[in-house]
Amino acid sequence: MTRITFLLATTALLATPAFADSFEFSSVSAPTTDAQKRAVQASDSVTIGGETVKIGYHILARSGQKIGDGTWGLLVDKTGKPVRSEDGSEHISVDTDFSSLLPVGKKLFSISHFESRPGAMYLTELSQDPETGVLTPVSTKPVDFSDVGGLWVPCAGSVTPWGTHIGSEEYEPDAREVADAEELADIDDYFYPMARYFGLSPSEMTLDQFRAAFNPYSFGHPTEVTVTEDGNATAAKHYAMGRLSIELPYVMPDSRTTYITDDGTNVGLYMFVADEAGNLDAGTLYAAKLTQTSDEGAGAFDLDWVDLGHATSDAVKKIIDDKPGFFDIFEAADPAEGGTCGEGFTSINTTSGHECLKIRDGMELAASRLETRRYAAMMGATTELRKEEGITFDPENNRMFLAMSEVAKGMGRETKYDIGGPDSVQVAENKCGAVYQLSMAPDVAIGSDFVLQDMAPLVEGTPTEYGADSEFAGNTCEIDGIANPDNLTYMTGHDTLIIGEDTGSGHQNDAIWAYNMTSGTLTRIFTTPYGSETTSPYWYPDINGFGYLMGVIQHPYGESDADKLADPADAMAYAGYFGPFPASK
Repeated sequence: MTRITFLLATTALLATPAFADSFEFSSVSAPTTDAQKRAVQASDSVTIGGETVKIGYHILARSGQKIGDGTWGLLVDKTGKPVRSEDGSEHISVDTDFSSLLPVGKKLFSISHFESRPGAMYLTELSQDPETGVLTPVSTKPVDFSDVGGLWVPCAGSVTPWGTHIGSEEYEPDAREVADAEELADIDDYFYPMARYFGLSPSEMTLDQFRAAFNPYSFGHPTEVTVTEDGNATAAKHYAMGRLSIELPYVMPDSRTTYITDDGTNVGLYMFVADEAGNLDAGTLYAAKLTQTSDEGAGAFDLDWVDLGHATSDAVKKIIDDKPGFFDIFEAADPAEGGTCGEGFTSINTTSGHECLKIRDGMELAASRLETRRYAAMMGATTELRKEEGITFDPENNRMFLAMSEVAKGMGRETKYDIGGPDSVQVAENKCGAVYQLSMAPDVAIGSDFVLQDMAPLVEGTPTEYGADSEFAGNTCEIDGIANPDNLTYMTGHDTLIIGEDTGSGHQNDAIWAYNMTSGTLTRIFTTPYGSETTSPYWYPDINGFGYLMGVIQHPYGESDADKLADPADAMAYAGYFGPFPASK
């Protein structure tokens, strides 16, 4: 088996309890041949307490697959009709992302994200073999988001303590760009495909038509889907929780405290504390302020939490419905020579670059919930993080883990991404990324027992140059280490952290890894075909006596190596799971 041992970050470690049974996956090799690079390779067994248990990777669905009367991954508009591509064909999304498992009464469902524009979620009913635990799809249908204005680029997600699916809207559209535009070409064409949800043709629409249909403040919110046993799904957006490039929200066991990660360049980390358990439509939002305590490796930091104010979703939704423009919320000025801002303006550097902004009178609520990253920076929070991705919780040790796909750009010292900002994060660039470990403690003032205190690297990727004659030529991160970590999940009962990758040149073939927290060893358990991304690793320790580790393969041949696609069917995304495992607590 391939094993790499890493030193744990001593500044953030908590005592690790003894586990009754050891737990170890069989490993898979790094792909070297063309056949291996086209294949799905998965661990075929786990050893638990010395006993080997056979598992496998089971495919639940692939994009375009007919399941019952539905077509899994077919994008639909606000009326429920199929969305058309420019060539007139129905648009089947290959961008599958988070896929949950939801036991509801005596039934089992899965909700899958499709990270497209317009976005989609599909509700699929599953049958579970009572003897083997094998899951089989029975029917599928899209979740209707028309009551909340449609769905935008749903990325990762999680399952709430009360058993609902909580998701995301990533890469929120920049409302300033939409407001500044003098012609359609001034707006990022990344936004254009969303117009199809409203019945417009991106190639034929005018700027006025686009603006009339597309409200940028409708997108970038946490989403929640509640499923009933009869298969009805109700979608909601939680506007009180802020608007960001949301990778995912993760609700803590108190059912009140939620962490929200923000994917992109010059982003932040956020915490929402709800007024009532199980209700995410009213509460106080906080943003992290980082104080660097070490510049070794990916750096270590203490965390303080900046209060961004209280809100209710109803109040924020009323503002969205009034369709304010960016300049209704802010007054903006050009930075002076040397990068300074004029009197009354606050200098910030976020995803949108260096800006000088002033909040207009009475628009604090709109700024905090519709321009959350900008507002957080104005209030003194840190917005220098790069490619902040998955987050997960270890309840057995009361710690969290956070993936940073790259340690770069605003995280460096005195880069262009720090102009006009505080430059609180000053660490060496590591384009292979890192996974951080974060400790937590109760905070009486905030009113939560789950407040993050500090963060330090647990596992880091290692930039590596392979010679042209190497079997790993072209890979730029150590082949037996992580590259651009993305989604994470902690396997309760086994003290194992699962790390998925979203990498391009770091590893030609993305992998999922199992990191044994007890021994500090890393095992490759999954590799995916050319050009794909691993998404959605998520652990379910006990569903009717069986454990499942979800795993999704997004856009095969889509991110790189598109020239190697021989059969269009091979480009279809996969949703599946590892297992079944023996149930654990």
